[in-house]
Amino acid sequence: MPLFSGLATMYVRYKQVYALNPDKSKIIKLNKIGLMLGLMSCFGLCIIANFQKCILYYVHVLGACLTFGVGAVYMLVQTVLSYLMQPEVHSKDIFWVRLTVLLWCCSSIVSMFVSSVVLYSGLYGTNLVQKLHWDPQEEGYTAHIISTVSEWSLAFSFLSFFLTYIRDFQKISLCAVVSLHGQTLYNTPQSFMTDEQTLLVAGSI
Repeated sequence: MPLFSGLATMYVRYKQVYALNPDKSKIIKLNKIGLMLGLMSCFGLCIIANFQKCILYYVHVLGACLTFGVGAVYMLVQTVLSYLMQPEVHSKDIFWVRLTVLLWCCSSIVSMFVSSVVLYSGLYGTNLVQKLHWDPQEEGYTAHIISTVSEWSLAFSFLSFFLTYIRDFQKISLCAVVSLHGQTLYNTPQSFMTDEQTLLVAGSI
Protein backbone atom coordinates (compact mmCIF):
# COMPACT_ATOMS: atom_id res chain seq x y z
CA MET A 1 0.00 0.00 0.00
CA PRO A 2 2.75 2.58 0.78
CA LEU A 3 4.28 1.78 -2.62
CA PHE A 4 1.13 2.68 -4.56
CA SER A 5 0.48 5.71 -2.36
CA GLY A 6 4.00 6.95 -3.08
CA LEU A 7 3.62 6.38 -6.82
CA ALA A 8 0.27 8.17 -6.89
CA THR A 9 1.59 11.12 -4.86
CA MET A 10 4.67 11.59 -7.04
CA TYR A 11 2.67 11.35 -10.26
CA VAL A 12 0.03 13.86 -9.11
CA ARG A 13 2.82 16.20 -8.00
CA TYR A 14 4.45 15.83 -11.44
CA LYS A 15 1.21 16.67 -13.24
CA GLN A 16 0.55 19.63 -10.97
CA VAL A 17 3.99 21.20 -11.48
CA TYR A 18 3.70 20.66 -15.25
CA ALA A 19 0.26 22.30 -15.35
CA LEU A 20 1.46 25.31 -13.36
CA ASN A 21 4.55 25.88 -15.53
CA PRO A 22 3.70 24.87 -19.12
CA ASP A 23 6.13 27.35 -20.72
CA LYS A 24 9.16 27.06 -18.44
CA SER A 25 11.51 24.50 -19.99
CA LYS A 26 13.91 24.41 -17.04
CA ILE A 27 11.16 23.57 -14.58
CA ILE A 28 9.61 21.02 -16.95
CA LYS A 29 12.95 19.25 -17.36
CA LEU A 30 13.58 19.17 -13.62
CA ASN A 31 10.03 17.97 -13.08
CA LYS A 32 10.58 14.98 -15.41
CA ILE A 33 13.85 14.15 -13.66
CA GLY A 34 12.05 14.30 -10.33
CA LEU A 35 9.38 11.87 -11.52
CA MET A 36 11.99 9.35 -12.70
CA LEU A 37 13.86 9.62 -9.40
CA GLY A 38 10.61 9.14 -7.52
CA LEU A 39 9.77 5.99 -9.47
CA MET A 40 13.25 4.59 -8.76
CA SER A 41 12.81 5.34 -5.07
CA CYS A 42 9.48 3.50 -5.01
CA PHE A 43 11.10 0.52 -6.76
CA GLY A 44 13.70 0.46 -3.99
CA LEU A 45 10.89 0.42 -1.42
CA CYS A 46 9.51 -2.68 -3.15
CA ILE A 47 12.92 -4.37 -2.86
CA ILE A 48 13.17 -3.55 0.85
CA ALA A 49 9.73 -5.00 1.50
CA ASN A 50 10.46 -8.27 -0.31
CA PHE A 51 14.06 -8.95 0.77
CA GLN A 52 14.67 -8.84 4.50
CA LYS A 53 17.95 -7.66 5.97
CA CYS A 54 18.70 -10.90 7.84
CA ILE A 55 18.10 -13.08 4.76
CA LEU A 56 19.51 -11.23 1.73
CA TYR A 57 21.55 -8.42 3.24
CA TYR A 58 23.13 -6.97 0.09
CA VAL A 59 19.86 -6.95 -1.86
CA HIS A 60 18.22 -5.22 1.10
CA VAL A 61 21.02 -2.64 1.16
CA LEU A 62 20.55 -2.06 -2.58
CA GLY A 63 16.88 -1.39 -1.99
CA ALA A 64 17.72 0.98 0.87
CA CYS A 65 20.14 2.91 -1.35
CA LEU A 66 17.48 3.27 -4.03
CA THR A 67 14.76 4.24 -1.58
CA PHE A 68 16.64 6.66 0.63
CA GLY A 69 19.61 7.66 -1.54
CA VAL A 70 17.67 8.29 -4.73
CA GLY A 71 14.73 9.48 -2.64
CA ALA A 72 16.91 12.17 -1.08
CA VAL A 73 17.86 13.37 -4.57
CA TYR A 74 14.12 13.43 -5.41
CA MET A 75 13.56 15.63 -2.36
CA LEU A 76 16.40 17.89 -3.51
CA VAL A 77 14.83 18.26 -6.97
CA GLN A 78 11.44 19.10 -5.46
CA THR A 79 13.04 21.64 -3.13
CA VAL A 80 14.79 23.28 -6.10
CA LEU A 81 11.47 23.35 -7.96
CA SER A 82 9.87 25.03 -4.97
CA TYR A 83 12.63 27.63 -5.04
CA LEU A 84 12.19 28.26 -8.78
CA MET A 85 8.42 28.60 -8.47
CA GLN A 86 8.47 31.17 -5.67
CA PRO A 87 6.87 33.64 -5.21
CA GLU A 88 4.50 33.28 -8.21
CA VAL A 89 3.36 29.72 -7.40
CA HIS A 90 4.98 28.78 -4.10
CA SER A 91 5.41 30.90 -1.01
CA LYS A 92 8.84 31.28 0.52
CA ASP A 93 7.64 29.52 3.65
CA ILE A 94 7.01 26.17 1.92
CA PHE A 95 10.46 26.37 0.31
CA TRP A 96 12.14 26.82 3.69
CA VAL A 97 10.09 24.01 5.20
CA ARG A 98 11.14 21.62 2.43
CA LEU A 99 14.75 22.74 2.67
CA THR A 100 14.69 22.05 6.44
CA VAL A 101 13.25 18.57 5.92
CA LEU A 102 15.84 17.91 3.21
CA LEU A 103 18.68 18.85 5.59
CA TRP A 104 17.10 16.61 8.24
CA CYS A 105 17.06 13.76 5.72
CA CYS A 106 20.69 14.30 4.69
CA SER A 107 21.93 14.44 8.29
CA SER A 108 20.08 11.19 9.04
CA ILE A 109 21.69 9.53 6.01
CA VAL A 110 25.18 10.63 7.09
CA SER A 111 24.60 9.49 10.67
CA MET A 112 23.22 6.11 9.58
CA PHE A 113 26.05 5.55 7.09
CA VAL A 114 28.86 6.38 9.55
CA SER A 115 27.38 4.32 12.40
CA SER A 116 26.73 1.35 10.07
CA VAL A 117 30.30 1.43 8.74
CA VAL A 118 31.63 1.46 12.29
CA LEU A 119 29.26 -1.30 13.39
CA TYR A 120 29.99 -3.67 10.52
CA SER A 121 33.70 -2.89 10.25
CA GLY A 122 34.60 -6.10 12.08
CA LEU A 123 35.63 -4.42 15.34
CA TYR A 124 32.63 -5.86 17.14
CA GLY A 125 32.60 -9.34 15.63
CA THR A 126 31.05 -10.90 12.57
CA ASN A 127 27.52 -11.95 11.56
CA LEU A 128 26.02 -8.89 13.21
CA VAL A 129 23.45 -8.79 10.43
CA GLN A 130 21.81 -11.89 11.90
CA LYS A 131 21.82 -10.43 15.42
CA LEU A 132 18.30 -9.54 16.56
CA HIS A 133 18.75 -8.93 20.29
CA TRP A 134 21.37 -6.67 21.82
CA ASP A 135 22.60 -6.37 25.39
CA PRO A 136 23.38 -2.79 26.46
CA GLN A 137 26.66 -4.06 27.89
CA GLU A 138 27.86 -5.45 24.55
CA GLU A 139 30.46 -3.72 22.44
CA GLY A 140 28.95 -2.04 19.44
CA TYR A 141 25.64 -1.43 21.20
CA THR A 142 26.04 2.35 20.95
CA ALA A 143 26.75 2.20 17.21
CA HIS A 144 23.74 -0.10 16.79
CA ILE A 145 21.44 2.34 18.62
CA ILE A 146 22.72 5.32 16.61
CA SER A 147 22.20 3.41 13.35
CA THR A 148 18.67 2.37 14.35
CA VAL A 149 17.64 5.85 15.50
CA SER A 150 19.10 7.36 12.31
CA GLU A 151 17.15 4.90 10.17
CA TRP A 152 13.87 5.79 11.88
CA SER A 153 14.72 9.49 11.67
CA LEU A 154 15.32 9.08 7.95
CA ALA A 155 11.97 7.36 7.47
CA PHE A 156 10.15 10.13 9.35
CA SER A 157 11.92 12.80 7.29
CA PHE A 158 10.53 11.18 4.13
CA LEU A 159 7.01 11.12 5.54
CA SER A 160 7.35 14.75 6.64
CA PHE A 161 8.41 15.80 3.16
CA PHE A 162 5.32 14.22 1.61
CA LEU A 163 3.17 15.98 4.20
CA THR A 164 4.35 19.30 2.75
CA TYR A 165 2.29 18.45 -0.36
CA ILE A 166 -1.00 18.66 1.56
CA ARG A 167 -1.66 22.36 0.94
CA ASP A 168 -0.58 22.02 -2.70
CA PHE A 169 -2.97 19.15 -3.32
CA GLN A 170 -5.84 21.07 -1.77
CA LYS A 171 -5.67 23.36 -4.82
CA ILE A 172 -6.43 20.65 -7.38
CA SER A 173 -9.21 18.20 -8.29
CA LEU A 174 -8.98 14.82 -9.99
CA CYS A 175 -11.51 13.20 -12.30
CA ALA A 176 -11.73 10.16 -14.56
CA VAL A 177 -13.35 10.50 -17.98
CA VAL A 178 -14.60 7.52 -20.03
CA SER A 179 -14.76 7.85 -23.81
CA LEU A 180 -17.32 5.54 -25.43
CA HIS A 181 -16.55 4.24 -28.92
CA GLY A 182 -19.77 2.26 -29.31
CA GLN A 183 -23.08 1.41 -27.68
CA THR A 184 -22.17 -2.25 -27.07
CA LEU A 185 -19.13 -4.27 -26.02
CA TYR A 186 -19.14 -6.24 -29.30
CA ASN A 187 -16.71 -5.58 -32.12
CA THR A 188 -18.44 -3.08 -34.39
CA PRO A 189 -17.42 -1.55 -37.70
CA GLN A 190 -15.64 1.78 -37.52
CA SER A 191 -18.55 3.50 -39.23
CA PHE A 192 -20.89 2.71 -36.34
CA MET A 193 -18.58 4.02 -33.61
CA THR A 194 -19.52 7.17 -31.75
CA ASP A 195 -17.47 9.76 -29.99
CA GLU A 196 -19.65 10.18 -26.93
CA GLN A 197 -17.84 11.22 -23.79
CA THR A 198 -19.34 10.67 -20.35
CA LEU A 199 -18.01 11.95 -17.07
CA LEU A 200 -17.70 8.85 -14.88
CA VAL A 201 -16.23 10.06 -11.63
CA ALA A 202 -15.35 13.50 -10.40
CA GLY A 203 -13.85 13.88 -6.96
CA SER A 204 -11.79 16.43 -5.14
CA ILE A 205 -8.67 15.83 -3.09
